[in-house]
Amino acid sequence: MDFLVIIAYVTGVLFLYALGKMLLIPLRVIFNLIVNAVIGGGVLLVLNLIGGFWGFTVGVNPITALIVGLLGVPGVILLLGLRLLLK
Repeated sequence: MDFLVIIAYVTGVLFLYALGKMLLIPLRVIFNLIVNAVIGGGVLLVLNLIGGFWGFTVGVNPITALIVGLLGVPGVILLLGLRLLLK
């Protein structure tokens, strides 16, 4: 094989590796956000089901969904603290 062909293959493989690394990091961040949102939403659902017996619920609206989606379980704790503080 010609030396330029070998360099072209190596450059192509390195380019594909770098492209894969760049695409993998945002996918990991998006996956973590989805996992946080699902876990936080489940905790919020359980909290509203159990808290409904005592009249203690946290409303689900776009703002609370955003907080729980970004922060997960700490977001639910934040909403609980705000609910207790403002009640």
